[in-house]
Amino acid sequence: MDSDEALYRRWIAGDLGAFDELYARFERPLFGFVRAFIRDAGEAEDVLHEAFLAVLRERARDIRSFRAWIYEVTRHLCLNRVRSRKRAEKAVTAIEPPPAEPSADEQLDARRRAVRLESAVARLPVALAEVYRLRASGMSYDEVAAVLGVPVGTVKSRMHEMVSRLKEEVGR
Repeated sequence: MDSDEALYRRWIAGDLGAFDELYARFERPLFGFVRAFIRDAGEAEDVLHEAFLAVLRERARDIRSFRAWIYEVTRHLCLNRVRSRKRAEKAVTAIEPPPAEPSADEQLDARRRAVRLESAVARLPVALAEVYRLRASGMSYDEVAAVLGVPVGTVKSRMHEMVSRLKEEVGR
Protein backbone atom coordinates (compact mmCIF):
# COMPACT_ATOMS: atom_id res chain seq x y z
CA MET A 1 0.00 0.00 0.00
CA ASP A 2 1.42 3.35 -1.07
CA SER A 3 1.93 6.16 1.43
CA ASP A 4 -0.25 9.24 1.13
CA GLU A 5 2.73 11.20 -0.18
CA ALA A 6 3.52 8.53 -2.81
CA LEU A 7 -0.10 8.61 -3.98
CA TYR A 8 0.07 12.39 -4.18
CA ARG A 9 3.23 12.23 -6.28
CA ARG A 10 1.63 9.59 -8.54
CA TRP A 11 -1.39 11.82 -8.99
CA ILE A 12 0.80 14.81 -9.89
CA ALA A 13 2.48 12.57 -12.45
CA GLY A 14 -0.93 11.96 -14.05
CA ASP A 15 -2.33 8.85 -12.29
CA LEU A 16 -5.99 9.74 -11.72
CA GLY A 17 -6.52 6.52 -9.77
CA ALA A 18 -4.08 7.80 -7.16
CA PHE A 19 -6.30 10.84 -6.55
CA ASP A 20 -9.32 8.55 -6.22
CA GLU A 21 -7.44 6.52 -3.63
CA LEU A 22 -6.48 9.64 -1.67
CA TYR A 23 -10.11 10.74 -1.74
CA ALA A 24 -11.24 7.33 -0.49
CA ARG A 25 -8.70 7.43 2.35
CA PHE A 26 -9.53 10.91 3.56
CA GLU A 27 -13.20 11.47 2.77
CA ARG A 28 -14.65 10.05 6.01
CA PRO A 29 -12.08 11.32 8.52
CA LEU A 30 -12.05 14.78 6.94
CA PHE A 31 -15.84 14.91 6.89
CA GLY A 32 -15.87 14.15 10.63
CA PHE A 33 -13.28 16.86 11.19
CA VAL A 34 -15.35 19.38 9.23
CA ARG A 35 -18.55 18.44 11.08
CA ALA A 36 -16.85 19.36 14.36
CA PHE A 37 -16.58 22.91 13.02
CA ILE A 38 -19.72 23.09 10.92
CA ARG A 39 -22.84 21.41 12.23
CA ASP A 40 -24.80 21.54 8.98
CA ALA A 41 -24.09 18.34 6.99
CA GLY A 42 -24.69 19.96 3.61
CA GLU A 43 -22.39 22.86 4.37
CA ALA A 44 -19.79 20.46 5.79
CA GLU A 45 -19.91 18.46 2.57
CA ASP A 46 -19.32 21.67 0.59
CA VAL A 47 -16.22 22.42 2.66
CA LEU A 48 -14.96 18.86 2.18
CA HIS A 49 -15.28 19.22 -1.59
CA GLU A 50 -13.57 22.61 -1.47
CA ALA A 51 -10.66 20.95 0.34
CA PHE A 52 -10.25 18.35 -2.38
CA LEU A 53 -10.56 21.05 -5.03
CA ALA A 54 -7.67 22.81 -3.29
CA VAL A 55 -5.68 19.58 -3.65
CA LEU A 56 -6.49 19.59 -7.36
CA ARG A 57 -5.41 23.22 -7.74
CA GLU A 58 -2.11 22.84 -5.83
CA ARG A 59 -0.67 20.11 -8.05
CA ALA A 60 2.89 21.40 -8.14
CA ARG A 61 3.17 21.92 -4.39
CA ASP A 62 5.95 19.98 -2.70
CA ILE A 63 4.64 18.60 0.59
CA ARG A 64 6.23 16.56 3.35
CA SER A 65 3.03 15.18 4.90
CA PHE A 66 -0.07 14.94 2.76
CA ARG A 67 -2.24 14.22 5.82
CA ALA A 68 -1.05 17.32 7.67
CA TRP A 69 -1.39 19.45 4.56
CA ILE A 70 -4.95 18.40 3.70
CA TYR A 71 -6.05 18.86 7.31
CA GLU A 72 -4.43 22.31 7.35
CA VAL A 73 -6.22 23.27 4.13
CA THR A 74 -9.51 21.90 5.47
CA ARG A 75 -9.13 23.69 8.80
CA HIS A 76 -8.56 27.02 7.05
CA LEU A 77 -11.61 26.46 4.86
CA CYS A 78 -13.68 25.68 7.98
CA LEU A 79 -12.47 28.82 9.74
CA ASN A 80 -13.23 30.90 6.65
CA ARG A 81 -16.72 29.41 6.46
CA VAL A 82 -17.39 30.13 10.14
CA ARG A 83 -16.10 33.71 9.77
CA SER A 84 -18.23 34.20 6.68
CA ARG A 85 -21.29 32.89 8.52
CA LYS A 86 -20.65 35.30 11.39
CA ARG A 87 -20.37 38.22 8.99
CA ALA A 88 -23.63 37.19 7.34
CA GLU A 89 -25.34 36.91 10.73
CA LYS A 90 -24.14 40.41 11.64
CA ALA A 91 -25.51 41.75 8.36
CA VAL A 92 -28.88 40.10 8.96
CA THR A 93 -28.94 41.37 12.54
CA ALA A 94 -28.35 44.89 11.27
CA ILE A 95 -31.44 44.55 9.06
CA GLU A 96 -33.75 42.54 11.31
CA PRO A 97 -34.97 43.65 14.71
CA PRO A 98 -33.27 41.78 17.54
CA PRO A 99 -35.10 38.73 18.87
CA ALA A 100 -37.37 39.15 21.85
CA GLU A 101 -35.74 38.96 25.26
CA PRO A 102 -35.99 35.55 26.92
CA SER A 103 -38.71 35.27 29.49
CA ALA A 104 -37.89 35.57 33.18
CA ASP A 105 -38.26 31.79 33.57
CA GLU A 106 -35.88 31.15 30.66
CA GLN A 107 -33.36 33.58 32.12
CA LEU A 108 -33.63 31.92 35.52
CA ASP A 109 -33.16 28.45 34.00
CA ALA A 110 -30.12 29.63 32.04
CA ARG A 111 -28.63 31.19 35.16
CA ARG A 112 -29.20 27.99 37.18
CA ARG A 113 -27.47 25.93 34.47
CA ALA A 114 -24.54 28.35 34.45
CA VAL A 115 -24.22 28.19 38.24
CA ARG A 116 -24.34 24.36 38.17
CA LEU A 117 -21.67 24.31 35.49
CA GLU A 118 -19.40 26.75 37.34
CA SER A 119 -19.86 24.78 40.54
CA ALA A 120 -18.97 21.54 38.73
CA VAL A 121 -15.90 23.17 37.15
CA ALA A 122 -14.79 24.37 40.60
CA ARG A 123 -14.81 20.74 41.81
CA LEU A 124 -12.64 19.53 38.92
CA PRO A 125 -8.98 18.73 39.52
CA VAL A 126 -6.78 21.71 38.67
CA ALA A 127 -5.42 20.15 35.45
CA LEU A 128 -8.95 19.61 34.08
CA ALA A 129 -10.22 23.02 35.22
CA GLU A 130 -7.29 24.69 33.43
CA VAL A 131 -8.20 22.94 30.19
CA TYR A 132 -11.83 24.01 30.61
CA ARG A 133 -10.97 27.66 31.18
CA LEU A 134 -8.46 27.83 28.32
CA ARG A 135 -10.82 26.14 25.85
CA ALA A 136 -13.72 28.31 27.07
CA SER A 137 -11.58 31.36 26.29
CA GLY A 138 -11.43 30.22 22.67
CA MET A 139 -8.00 28.57 22.52
CA SER A 140 -7.31 25.66 20.18
CA TYR A 141 -5.90 22.36 21.45
CA ASP A 142 -2.47 23.38 20.16
CA GLU A 143 -2.64 26.69 21.99
CA VAL A 144 -3.78 25.03 25.21
CA ALA A 145 -0.92 22.53 24.90
CA ALA A 146 1.57 25.37 24.44
CA VAL A 147 0.21 27.29 27.44
CA LEU A 148 0.27 24.23 29.71
CA GLY A 149 3.54 22.87 28.32
CA VAL A 150 2.08 19.44 27.60
CA PRO A 151 1.55 17.42 24.40
CA VAL A 152 -1.67 17.95 22.43
CA GLY A 153 -2.63 14.33 23.17
CA THR A 154 -2.57 15.12 26.89
CA VAL A 155 -4.85 18.10 26.31
CA LYS A 156 -7.26 15.90 24.36
CA SER A 157 -7.34 13.20 27.04
CA ARG A 158 -7.88 15.83 29.75
CA MET A 159 -10.63 17.35 27.64
CA HIS A 160 -12.32 13.97 27.31
CA GLU A 161 -12.10 13.35 31.06
CA MET A 162 -13.36 16.87 31.83
CA VAL A 163 -16.35 16.55 29.50
CA SER A 164 -17.27 13.17 31.00
CA ARG A 165 -17.14 14.53 34.54
CA LEU A 166 -19.10 17.67 33.70
CA LYS A 167 -21.79 15.72 31.87
CA GLU A 168 -22.14 13.45 34.88
CA GLU A 169 -22.35 16.31 37.39
CA VAL A 170 -24.39 18.87 35.46
CA GLY A 171 -26.69 16.25 34.00
CA ARG A 172 -27.98 15.37 37.46
